[in-house]
Amino acid sequence: MTFKKPTGAGLVALALGVLFALFLSISVIDRSYAEEAAPAAAPAAAPASPPACAGGTTPVLENCTPNSGDTAWMLTSMALVLMMTVPGLGLFYGGMVRKKNVGDTVMTSFAITCLISILWLICTYSLAFRAGTPFIGGLDRAFLQGIVSDISKGIGNPNPLAPTIPETVYLCFQLTFAIITPALIAGAFAERMKFSAMLWFIGLWAIFVYSPIAHWVWGPDGFLSSGNADAWVKVLDFAGGTVVHINSGVAGLMACLVLGKRKDTGPAHNMVLTFIGASLLWVGWFGFNAGSAVSAGMQAGMAMTVTHMATAAAAFTWMLVEWMMRGKPTVVGICTGAVAGLVAITPASGFVGPLGSLCIGIAAGVLCYWGCTGLKHMLGYDDALDAFGVHAVGGIVGALLTGVFAVEQYGGTAGLIEGNAMQVVNQIEGIVIVFVYDAIVSLIILKIIDIFIGLRVSDEVEREGLDLALHGETVH
Repeated sequence: MTFKKPTGAGLVALALGVLFALFLSISVIDRSYAEEAAPAAAPAAAPASPPACAGGTTPVLENCTPNSGDTAWMLTSMALVLMMTVPGLGLFYGGMVRKKNVGDTVMTSFAITCLISILWLICTYSLAFRAGTPFIGGLDRAFLQGIVSDISKGIGNPNPLAPTIPETVYLCFQLTFAIITPALIAGAFAERMKFSAMLWFIGLWAIFVYSPIAHWVWGPDGFLSSGNADAWVKVLDFAGGTVVHINSGVAGLMACLVLGKRKDTGPAHNMVLTFIGASLLWVGWFGFNAGSAVSAGMQAGMAMTVTHMATAAAAFTWMLVEWMMRGKPTVVGICTGAVAGLVAITPASGFVGPLGSLCIGIAAGVLCYWGCTGLKHMLGYDDALDAFGVHAVGGIVGALLTGVFAVEQYGGTAGLIEGNAMQVVNQIEGIVIVFVYDAIVSLIILKIIDIFIGLRVSDEVEREGLDLALHGETVH
């Protein structure tokens, strides 16, 4: 890594990070030792068989047996969502860049998967999904300590947010969301950001942006969480319209603005790679949305149905709009339209029915096409692979229409069409809060990294291609 002034700042930051990690680990070890050293209470008589986790009016959440059917479905969902990033997103983005940058593009998706997984173990899972304050979670699961998974007795202590499955399964499922969200950002700054700067940005962004926003919207005491009785604003976001898509799209826009435009651009180098990637995303998204029910039940079934219908409607709508506007339908276009539909239905998937999904899909096809063409040209930013146009615009469309088409029978909350206009107001407030916080903090992180090590590759590297200059590899 080459450093700009001041020299050695990256090493100082790394040293501070190691000290912070050691501090957390020592705190956890000290707590564990104290618990072991405490006098043991008299053993209680063991029940004939462990109780089932959750169920009834007083859910069982300690020393209980997970539901095997729910666990099996969530294991499958975790694998499906991980497939969305590697290889799905890697191939989708890799096919759309120029040949000289495809290696850096797929490497980015892979490296982000590894980096976010390590941070998840250290602190970000605990900050996002454990109780703390309305703004951020606690550190009781730092280094994933304290998880009960007693195989010999068949018992565990599930996260209250997913009461019928082991906490290990839930944290891995949510990890896949934490992975794909920053990986989506990379589409905005493709073909011009330093690999080292990308790693610093993604790591800091995961801690200071993704973790708090995930806690706000999904955490047990988040101030935007619809499941929190004491929430200030109850935002409906079943699988990530605000947490994943608006979040990643806005961060991508900030990266575009700070980095500036590419020196030269070109058409997608391999539409077949993009087609394969989009297909993997479509399939994996069933785990993304239906898996967010965290159980193998009726809500998962409806979420799967509306996900498919909205995606088909958005892809077909995009194809028709592109055909009318440009005279020819393209493979990259219909694939991008499908992703726009997947994005827009994400926040709504557990709350709307088939008719609502059709309307959301059509709206996504039209408005995301405009976001990737008209809006992009009007504002003049260089969003290389349309992270903002697809994910921020699609996420906003989906979040707003969730407040319109939500059906109480399907998701427990009525929307505008059932007489609850206030839900649309709640959705707007959630969108604005996430947008503003994300924009400000992302901009600060980018500026700090630019001061210390620089964000952008040199003109020579950009002309030569990032693959050879940064990784010593090329695609033949």
